[in-house]
Order: sequence, then C-alpha cells, then structure tokens
Amino acid sequence: MAAPKSCALWSYCGRGWSRAMRGCQLLGLRSSWPGAPLSARLLSQEKRATETHFGFETVPEEEKGGKVYQVFESVAKKYDVMNDMMSLGIHRVWKDLLLWKMRPLPGTQLLDVAGGTGDIAFRFLNYVQSQHQSKQKRQLRAQQNLSWEEIAKKYQNEEDFLGGSRVVVCDINKEMLKVGKQKALAQGYRAGLAWVLGDAEELPFDDDKFDIYTIAFGIRNVTHIDQALQEAHRVLKPGGRFLCLEFSQVNNPLISRLYDLYSFQVIPVLGEVIAGDWKSYQYLVESIRRFPSQEEFKEMIEDAGFHKVTYESLTSGIVAIHSGFKL
Repeated sequence: MAAPKSCALWSYCGRGWSRAMRGCQLLGLRSSWPGAPLSARLLSQEKRATETHFGFETVPEEEKGGKVYQVFESVAKKYDVMNDMMSLGIHRVWKDLLLWKMRPLPGTQLLDVAGGTGDIAFRFLNYVQSQHQSKQKRQLRAQQNLSWEEIAKKYQNEEDFLGGSRVVVCDINKEMLKVGKQKALAQGYRAGLAWVLGDAEELPFDDDKFDIYTIAFGIRNVTHIDQALQEAHRVLKPGGRFLCLEFSQVNNPLISRLYDLYSFQVIPVLGEVIAGDWKSYQYLVESIRRFPSQEEFKEMIEDAGFHKVTYESLTSGIVAIHSGFKL
C-alpha cells in the first residue's frame, strides 16, 4: 500500500526497541539504482508519472496510494472478521502454511510489511517461543543430574523466552496498526514486537537489517510493486529470505468460474452487510484479478535481485506463496 510518507516508529513491547521519530531518508533509493545513469533514472520517473489501476478503474499514479489508504482505513475494524467470512476461515490455514514454510529459528529478525492487524507477527512469535522452549527442554534433559531447584531456577532466570527473536510490523495505515496493537494487548503479546508506520516502497529501515521479510495479502495494493520488491531486497541481510503470500490465478477452469461468481456476487454483499462498505470489497476483488500470475510475479521477484525464487500454489491457485533469497 502506498500513500503518505510518515515514518513514526512506535514500540511498546520487547527489549531493545525504543520510541523514536525518524526522518524519512530514502536509503533504499540509492540501492535501487546501483550505478544506473541519470538518463535511466529520468526515463523511469517519466514513465511512472502516468496512470495505473485501482481495481478495474484507471487512475493517476499519484492518486492510487490515497485511494488504497481510504479502503483500509474504512475496513480496519472489521478486517479480521471479513477475512474469516470471505475465506470461510481458510486464510488462517494459508497463514499457518506461510509460517511452516518460513521455519524461523530463535534469534530471527522478521519484518512483516502490510501486516497491520498482526496475524503473521503473532504466528511468528508463537512459533519461535515454541522452538525456544523445546530447545530449553532438550538442554535440561541432557543435564539429568540437576535438582528440581536448579531446573526451576533456570526457567526463572530465562529473561528472553523468544531466544532473541524480534518482529517489526510495518504498515502505512494508522487504523490497521491501531487494530493490531489492540489485538496484541488483548492476547498478551508484548515482548519482541514493534509497530512501525511506513511505506512498503520507501521502508524506514537501514540496509541489511532483517533475516526474513514477509508480506501477506498486501503487495498487490502498492502502486509500484517493483519498487516494493527492491526495498525488500535492500533491508534483508545477505542470505535473508523474502516470503509473499498473495492471491493469484486459479488453475482449474471449473473452480475459476465458481470463484469468480463468489468473488463478484457474494464478497461485496458481505462487505456491505458486515462492514457497511460495498465499494472497498469490490475494489479488493478487482485488485486480485489485476495481480500478475504466479510465473509473472516470480519474474518480478527475480528482477528485484532475488535468487532461488520458487512458488507454491494453494487451494487450486487461489493464493500462492512466493519465496526468494538475497544471496
């Protein structure tokens, strides 16, 4: 998603994070154009000063970010409920599969972009906590001669139950972040979690900072997908991994026809009934149809500099998980 260029950093949970205000230095722009001549940059800028799509509507590029912002500002409070209703709960399985594919180790530094309501972040924290606790138990079993008092003391002295793992949720929409923070407090997520207001196309982070970059159901909403991918590459450490969960192209003709019928005839109605917003969900359906196919998106990821790019289609191609590495 792309709109205002505010870069306030909020954090209230976890050691090592501090409240700060950062100027939006576009660190990524330098790495996005390594050695590119001025003429190439000017040509790209000229091409971008044109039109783009907002669902099936054609709009000036400078307007799309604001329109997308309004969509998610409107649906933020009902976003999670609508996800359950629209997908019949299957989105939870897709997100679980994303974590299974990620398999983060204790100590992993994750950036979750367009992750406002925290679904991926909370799964990540649960996973690394479970992994760290399993490691603890294995270590204790290896020390059979410890007394119960010594074992209890080891658990009590364990300050970081995430094993050094941290996740930063970055989203451009204040309302989505607000919902995510409320969920985190209600569900008891505090340590190892930070919330950042920032643009996927101009991330407010240093180069080579994160081990894993995730974006789930968000990249189709940015104005310049290529620039968002370049930013993902920039902020990842060498050896870091890019993972994207996004709607894609259905590969079964019968399912495709049923999916289209459901998408265009049912989802906007659900949006009106549950969220009081037909137009926003009409846009969401249309934006899915405008997103590149699995193979086309794979090529875009490779063009951004990623290697060993693969994808896995889920539920007959309704969604796909793309993976790539910064080598």
